[in-house]
Formats: sequence, structure tokens, C-alpha cells
Amino acid sequence: MRVWVCAALFAAALFAGCGGDDDPATPAISASGPPGEGGTLVWAVADEVVSVDPLEASTRAEQIATRQVNEPLTARFTGPFDPEPQAPGLASKARSSGDDTVWTFKLRSGVVFQDDSPFNAAAVLANARRWQTTAAGNAALPNLVSVDAPSPGEIRFALSAPDRSFPKTLSNPRLGIVSPDALAPSSGEGAVLARPSQSGTGAFEIRERDATGTLLARNTAWWGSAARIDLGPALDQIELRVTESPSLRLAQLDAGDAQLADELNSRQASQAESDPLLSVLRGPGDSFLGLERSVRGVETAREVPSLQSAWLTGVTVAD
Repeated sequence: MRVWVCAALFAAALFAGCGGDDDPATPAISASGPPGEGGTLVWAVADEVVSVDPLEASTRAEQIATRQVNEPLTARFTGPFDPEPQAPGLASKARSSGDDTVWTFKLRSGVVFQDDSPFNAAAVLANARRWQTTAAGNAALPNLVSVDAPSPGEIRFALSAPDRSFPKTLSNPRLGIVSPDALAPSSGEGAVLARPSQSGTGAFEIRERDATGTLLARNTAWWGSAARIDLGPALDQIELRVTESPSLRLAQLDAGDAQLADELNSRQASQAESDPLLSVLRGPGDSFLGLERSVRGVETAREVPSLQSAWLTGVTVAD
């Protein structure tokens, strides 16, 4: 039987269960509580988050985690309580040359990385040098010829062939922007991510990480939380809980110990669909994502089959 005291969809701390008023595991807010006042969304995933370098993230768990920390240049965002309005991310505007071989992006001002270093054209240039001088970067951007900064607030990419969809290419989570101060060397030339814990500009930062799971905590200084933008997030924490067995992931979802269960097979998806309190989204190949029906926002994320673009600031919990 589902444990609905916990299935208000939030647990108060990492690996927390049910508890009373004096128990630290009591959910911090109800499903209808205001944003930024508590609540952990638990997502049962198949793999440990070994790499938190967006360029090297290969598993679904790693891509989900890095997407919350490191924002791609051209991602667009929706707020948690009104999914209709969209706001541009780190690149506020894009324009192309007549033949789509040169793309210029205006950068959002006033953004800082979680390590307090500034986000600007120099930071994007360091990332671009890394993309051009590493195998993973070349694989993601094979047509990139050169990058420069026409002004402190602009970045310009030159391509070897016309590409009308280049802004979408830059939204790839593997191209999440990292702080140059977190790179070794900071120039980006053949660089590795040496200090990943506060490397991004995103709405969440890495709080804890081990073989049992990864805890992401709300970045209270995120640029999107400003009142004039109001993009959330509605969650204070996201726990990616490693559960290797898909049957156990479904069991956690059914018990209310997790609100999302990743990479279920077709039989387990059918079991979840038979429960009126659960729903299922199709994932890559023959896999499925099971989730509580009261969770909103994941199903509206772009590229749901891969879930690489699952941007969890838009996730809310219905009453």
C-alpha cells in the first residue's frame, strides 16, 4: 500500500523516509507550498553519477545531474507555475549571417557561476576552446571552425557549413557552460574539469555525491530566481538515488519512497500504468519513466525520450 504521508512527493533530506513532527524526515513543505521553502524530489536512477563534467556525461543519471548544474548557452526555460511563458537562458538573443555559417549570440548580463566568477564572453571562449581541443567537444560540434568575441557581451561562432539549427545544437546538455576557474588549464585548451562542484550557472548545485546517490541543492543565487524573471525552482533538493534493479525502482515508486523511477521495462511500465496514481512516459529504446501523477513539468521537458534536457526548475507537485 502506498505510504501517502511520504508521498506528498517530497522527502525532507537525503534518503529520508516518513516521520512525525519531531522527526527530521518529515516533509519540509506540502505539495502546495511556496517555492524555495523545502522539499526533495527523489528520482530512482539506474547508474551512479560518476562524472559531473557535462562534456563527459554519458549515462542518463549523469546527464540529468549535469543539466541542472551547467546550463547550455542556448537553452530556454519555463517557470514552475506557468509553463506557457518561456525565457531565454545564457544567450538572450541569436542572429545568423545570410548563409547561416556565422552565428552571433548576445549574452545575458549579471550572471555569475556558483564559484562567484563572472559569466561573460571570456568564459564562453574558454569553453569553446575546450570544445575545439577535446575529442568529446569535437564530436559534439564537428563543424565549428572558430569562435571570437566581437564585444564583451557577445560571442560569435564560425562554421564550416551552413547550419540553420546551430542554436539548437548548442542546447545539447553536453555543452553546458562551466566556469573557467574550474578548468585545468583555465584557458580551456585541452582542459579537464578539475573542480566540478560549483562549476555551473544553473539552478542547482552538487551538495553530496557517492555510490548510493547524488544530492543537488537549490542555488539561491541563480539568475532565473529574480522576481522579474521568476523561473523558480519550486524544489529545494533533487536526490538521484542509485537503484540498480528496475524492479526495486518500481517498488520505490509504488511505495512513495521515490517520485520518479527511471529506465523501467515494458512489463514494469504496464504495472505502473495500472495504478491510477502513477503515469508513464516513454524513454529511449524500450525503456520507460514512471512518475507520480502529481508531478508536473517533467512531461513537458523537451526531448523527453532522452531526458537529457529534463530541466527540473519547471517541476511542481499538484495538490
